[in-house]
Amino acid sequence: MRSTVFVALVLLAGCSRVEPPRQGEQRDGLFLIRQNGRWGYVNSSGEVKIPAQFDQASVFSDGLAVVSAGGRAGYIGDNGKFVINPQFEGAAPFSEGLAAVKIGEAWGFLDKKGKVVIPAHFQPVGGVPPQFSDGLAAVSRGPGTPVGFIDRDGRMAIAPHYDYALPFSDGLALVGVGGRFGYIDRGGKMAINPQFDEAGSFFEDRAAVRVGDRWGYIDRAGKIVVNPQFDAARAFSDDLALVGVGGRVGYVDKDGKMVINPQFDGANDFRDGLAPVRVDGRWGFIDKKGKLAIRPQFENARPFSTLLAPVQVGSGWGYVDKNGKFVWNPTV
Repeated sequence: MRSTVFVALVLLAGCSRVEPPRQGEQRDGLFLIRQNGRWGYVNSSGEVKIPAQFDQASVFSDGLAVVSAGGRAGYIGDNGKFVINPQFEGAAPFSEGLAAVKIGEAWGFLDKKGKVVIPAHFQPVGGVPPQFSDGLAAVSRGPGTPVGFIDRDGRMAIAPHYDYALPFSDGLALVGVGGRFGYIDRGGKMAINPQFDEAGSFFEDRAAVRVGDRWGYIDRAGKIVVNPQFDAARAFSDDLALVGVGGRVGYVDKDGKMVINPQFDGANDFRDGLAPVRVDGRWGFIDKKGKLAIRPQFENARPFSTLLAPVQVGSGWGYVDKNGKFVWNPTV
């Protein structure tokens, strides 16, 4: 699978025409495949529904998928036909009925009919194209300019006062001010004062925060519910969060109890009850009790989503089901 879709640990903007979602994320619809350097889609049974024909592609979201053809990005439906012709310098998946597209050197938003409803006047925050969440999108005017939030009409709903911001999640948005991180509500009120050295978005009513060189978790009231004690920490998913301790990774619950002891070389989030882990250089999957459900055998693996997980064998990527059986054999 394309590395920026399945392998990268952060969203990449770079020179790609197609902006991928969070790693391993299957939002809805069909699954990406790569054959002979081109991109297409299969269903959950491994049947080819859209033959590999695109230069680049991303997952389906809101019924449409971003693809690149001839150096331009557009959107296809699940029949593989263009709903919005390839014409943009860059594009991101739809979210809440709108998608960010790059026109010239700036980003705007279009609706699912292909109409540009918010002119291209904005720049990404942190290199990631803007997206709507809870009816708002974080935008800036370029590097070094303050970050604010626009509404679906393109109006500045929360004035640009911030050095950094992430999309709203669980009703709050992470913002950076003067080298510290806190959270605002949809009205722009500071709900949790900037006080953390580093922080992540809220998921499942918890957010990872760094105090000094240790990570812990806070609730939506800003109360520390898991004391900072970890070398690294990720967001909660399926009620568990990945944490790092002494060069190994394990999983804690929302009270900070170590449910699966740090023992793995590498790991990723739980989804659909399983999580990818690396043991002696190979990736497999464990269940929520820490028991191996699929033996370590892959060069790489990403979380399950809609019952399939992308895995790497050699230079190719394929999909396995929860029994570890290939639904789509690795291809390049």
